[in-house]
Amino acid sequence: MNNELEKIKNIIPITDATISPTFCMAKWHHTTIYLATGETHSCYHPAPHKIPLEEIKNNPSALHNTKEKKEQRRQMIKGEKPSGCNYCWKIEAMGKDFVSDRHIKTASIYTPERLTEIKENGFNYDINPEYIEISFSNECNFKCGYCHPKASSRYYNEIKQHGPYKTSTDHRQDIDWFEIYQKEDDNPYVKAWWEWWPEVSKTLNILRITGGEPLMHKSTWELFERLDKDPKPHLQIEINSNMGVKPKLVEKLVSAVKKLKADGKIKSFKLYTSIDTWTGRAEYTRTGLDINLWEKNLDYYLSNTGWPVTFMITFNLFSVTSFDTLLAKILEWRKKYNGDQNSTQWQRVRFDTPHLKEPTIYDMNILPKEEFIPYMERHLQFIENNMDNADRTKFTTLEYEKFKRVVEYMRTTHYDSVALKQARKNFYNWFTEHDRRRNTNIIESFPELENFWKLTQEEL
Repeated sequence: MNNELEKIKNIIPITDATISPTFCMAKWHHTTIYLATGETHSCYHPAPHKIPLEEIKNNPSALHNTKEKKEQRRQMIKGEKPSGCNYCWKIEAMGKDFVSDRHIKTASIYTPERLTEIKENGFNYDINPEYIEISFSNECNFKCGYCHPKASSRYYNEIKQHGPYKTSTDHRQDIDWFEIYQKEDDNPYVKAWWEWWPEVSKTLNILRITGGEPLMHKSTWELFERLDKDPKPHLQIEINSNMGVKPKLVEKLVSAVKKLKADGKIKSFKLYTSIDTWTGRAEYTRTGLDINLWEKNLDYYLSNTGWPVTFMITFNLFSVTSFDTLLAKILEWRKKYNGDQNSTQWQRVRFDTPHLKEPTIYDMNILPKEEFIPYMERHLQFIENNMDNADRTKFTTLEYEKFKRVVEYMRTTHYDSVALKQARKNFYNWFTEHDRRRNTNIIESFPELENFWKLTQEEL
């Protein structure tokens, strides 16, 4: 059994028995904070909720320790299932052999001391988390269709110019119901973050900077300056970059991190980047992506550092037919960049495969299953055929198991006839307008979807 999987299967019975079978340590020790909109959640599956300004006036830790999040903690201690965590409950409902993100996250940050602290203090106390994801701004040079104007300035500007896409729902595109702080210097949530920083940074283990595109954010570079003046040798820095920025920004990142690491001012560094398929299909899925520039930046990063990169593959409808082409590239990169087998860095080229549920127009389950599940089985077989836990140029059992649950999600998830018809109508209307606004062509990019495209027209 893969070591990571074994760890999960050993730890979860302990935490389930000590607290409750719905306990997730991420609700205490993980947080994602969107400073541009003043929102938070503990992982990316539950919808983020607003951080009341009055809560952070005298307590900047309320960026994480909101009243709403404390209520969710209370529910978990009582063995209840917060509705926002349905992503994990659905995976666990598929059977005891399926590993949910609740299991993965809890096992990744478990210590007996943390478990004891939570057992003794319960839900209604302020905690400095072990792991923080922070987004300073929505400034971004991409406008991925399954993203949101709150997370992309370019997407926001498109909606401001053309209005929301006309579907049965607005896909959360109505920009009038939320406030975006355009300037980081004028944002009270950014101010609260820097007030919290001296305290939370003492015990924080991992700080992950997200976006927007963080390499375009003023506060990202301010953080590096603060770390240079006030080192945190215990701290791991991570960045989510689309890697579609100008090469000089990637070069600036590598230079800044190299200096911090060489001087022992941070513990380590990790890079995360999103890619959902390969070649022109990837460019269609993530508007703004130039695949050649992306690979050039990736090559510079991997060739000039010894640090890892993780591909966050948001598995969606457009990944279904060609995922194995990306898998083949991952094997190529692993062979090229993993280096000496005696290296202390076991795996430099990593990937994860969370599946997309919303918006439904990107959900793989609106595809005809009899036609498209064979593609999924082909990808799973590709992983299995190239799997070897002892060989860093191959796939691992955990990677296989994670993708197996994506395949199972497609096999077992069904919309009722009314919802399916509406989702397909939305798909046609959305991507007709998408192609008009963005000068793209869905069938040229995905010829294998031609029959499905005709089917969606018939639903009108």
